[in-house]
Amino acid sequence: MATEAPPPRNGTETAHAPASPTTEQFVEVQEGAEFGELRRTHRSFAFPLTLAFIAWYLLYVLLSNYAGDFMGTKLFGNVNVALVLGLGQFATTFLIAWLYSRHAANRLDPKAEAIKHRMEADA
Repeated sequence: MATEAPPPRNGTETAHAPASPTTEQFVEVQEGAEFGELRRTHRSFAFPLTLAFIAWYLLYVLLSNYAGDFMGTKLFGNVNVALVLGLGQFATTFLIAWLYSRHAANRLDPKAEAIKHRMEADA
């Protein structure tokens, strides 16, 4: 079922849909230096943080399984090392999400928008 764009509300507005690039244009852009730089920028941020978080998570799991005495060490009151490290997992997750959001907004989105606008203009 095809839907049409709503008509302009007054006589001064015009309906404008962005042009659709062809498959060949997508492939050409994907093989270009600018897209390669965008991909490198993303990977240089995402891969190290992903590996660091996985290592941190595995450390927590291994400590929980094999260092029960250490994880059960009380720090104050009923709060032990396991609880602090477990809450640290949540804090780390939110910190990484926030950092990625800032990285994407500052470094990835402007490059992606430039590529998108150029592709729509060339189509």
